[in-house]
Amino acid sequence: MCTEPLNQDKPHSARMYDYWLGGKDNYQPDRDAATAVEKAFPHIAEMARTNRDFMKRAIEHLARDRGVYQFLDIGTGIPTEPNLHRVAQTYRPHARVVYVDNDPIVLAHARALLTGTEEGRTAYVHADATDTATILGSPELQETLDLSHPVAVSLLALLHFLPDHRNPSRLVTALMNAVPAGSFLVISHATSDFRPDQVEAAAEVYRRHGIEAQLRTYDEIATFFTGLDPIEPGIVPPHRWRPDLTGGEPLPGTDERVSFYAGIGRKQ
Repeated sequence: MCTEPLNQDKPHSARMYDYWLGGKDNYQPDRDAATAVEKAFPHIAEMARTNRDFMKRAIEHLARDRGVYQFLDIGTGIPTEPNLHRVAQTYRPHARVVYVDNDPIVLAHARALLTGTEEGRTAYVHADATDTATILGSPELQETLDLSHPVAVSLLALLHFLPDHRNPSRLVTALMNAVPAGSFLVISHATSDFRPDQVEAAAEVYRRHGIEAQLRTYDEIATFFTGLDPIEPGIVPPHRWRPDLTGGEPLPGTDERVSFYAGIGRKQ
């Protein structure tokens, strides 16, 4: 049972994301903050949906084409169908997934994250994304994943909420050091490369509401993949990552409206 306060009087990035995806697990402060973000960057809901679609394609590729059956999803957010494990277990019914988040409302919904196939297994770790010692040492992870076999580490729409002073590179390094060769890193990250004024104004709305945010350039995001082999087509706007899986090329102007990068790297 979740015993931590849900802080319903303050907006939370996961609940704002839920609002843009059409979910119901958000409160008035979340909707007010989300509306303020939309005024700065009107395409934020499309950004959220596109990021979610990338997750589906990325996990489908890893499970179906790369044979991955173990997944570690950091910064899970509020459950939204299909959850990552449902995508993975569609192609690998025995897939094992560990979700990690520190939002009490995600903990309250953890039961929805723990329902998968009979052959597979899911677990939830309540921890801060940067607390890799707690994550990697948790019994939930150790009893679910075998770290001697490849794992796909997923950091979707997370790292832009970890400014440099929180050392997100150390987080990525610690996680990838803990998994063996043949593992994968999946990242999506907001950027100001395409519409700097609008996207930076949206990030400032987050900061005014007490939510840390730092946009990064292509080159800065690429540093998270240092030492990994990129999976084609590399680091691209998420709708350009293997769009053939969803029906073709994106419409003109989508790069600017989405203002995200996404990619997958493989550890040798």
